[in-house]
Amino acid sequence: MKRNTQETPSIQSLDRALHILETVAKSSDPVALGELTDLLGVDRSSAFRLANTLKRRGFLANPSGRKDYILGPSVWRLSQQCDWSKALIAVAREHLKALAATTKETAHLSVREGRKALFIDHVSIQQRIAVAGQTGESIPLYCTAHGKALFVDFNQRELTTLLGTARLPALTKHTIVSIDELAKVCAQSKARGYAIDEVEFEEGIRCVAAPIRDARGAVIGSIGISAPLTRFPDSRVATCGRQVANVANQISAALTTQSAQKHLVTESSSRRRP
Repeated sequence: MKRNTQETPSIQSLDRALHILETVAKSSDPVALGELTDLLGVDRSSAFRLANTLKRRGFLANPSGRKDYILGPSVWRLSQQCDWSKALIAVAREHLKALAATTKETAHLSVREGRKALFIDHVSIQQRIAVAGQTGESIPLYCTAHGKALFVDFNQRELTTLLGTARLPALTKHTIVSIDELAKVCAQSKARGYAIDEVEFEEGIRCVAAPIRDARGAVIGSIGISAPLTRFPDSRVATCGRQVANVANQISAALTTQSAQKHLVTESSSRRRP
C-alpha cells in the first residue's frame, strides 16, 4: 500500500513569526517594520501585530523606541536558562541553606520566566507558622520581592513593555497597581540593594529579595526570604534586607569566579590543540 507522504500544513502565522526572528537574528542592524512587511508579503498592520506579539514575549525589542527591531532578552534566556538554572542552583545551594539558618525563615531562589518569577530552589525552616512557596511554583513579578529584584534594573518604559499600560491587578490592599509607582519602587530597590514585598502578594506575609548578577552585571536570578508579619515586623526589614543582599552578592561573586575559571579552562584547552 502506498504511504501518504503529504506534509502536514504549517501554521502560517507561526511560520511568519519564526521568519521574523531569523531575519532579525541575521541582521547586524535593527530591522525596520517596513523591511519585515516586504519580507513577509503582508500588510503593515499584520507585520506589526506579529512583531509586537514577539516583543511582548521578550523575543524582540525596540532599542530606539521606534519600530526598529532587534532580538530581545527571551532569546538569550532560552539559550541560557537551563545552564544558568543548574549553575545557579549548584552555586547557591549552600548560600541558600545558610541564609535560611541565619534568618530562621524560608529562603527561596528564583529566575524570571516572562511575567513570572519561578522558584528553582528553596530551603524551609521548621516553624509553627510555615510560609508557602515551593520549588517549581511561579509568582507574579510586580507584587513580589523576588519579582521586583528580578527587574530591578528596569525603567518605566521597560516595565510598560513587559507588563503593559493597564492597571495591574490588586491582590491585596497594599499591591502596587501603577507602572509609574512600580518604576519608583524599582529605583528605590536598586539603590537600597534589595526589594521588599510589603504584604502585596499575600495577606499577612512580608518578603525581601535581592538580585543575583552574572559577570557582566545582568540580573539572572534572585534570592530572598518570606515570613508572616508576626515574625517579620518593620524593625527587622533592614537587617534581613542587608543579609539577603550580602548573600546575593556572594552568589554573584561565585558565579563570576566560576565563569572566569571556565573561560580559562576553555582557552587553555584551545591553545593545546595542534
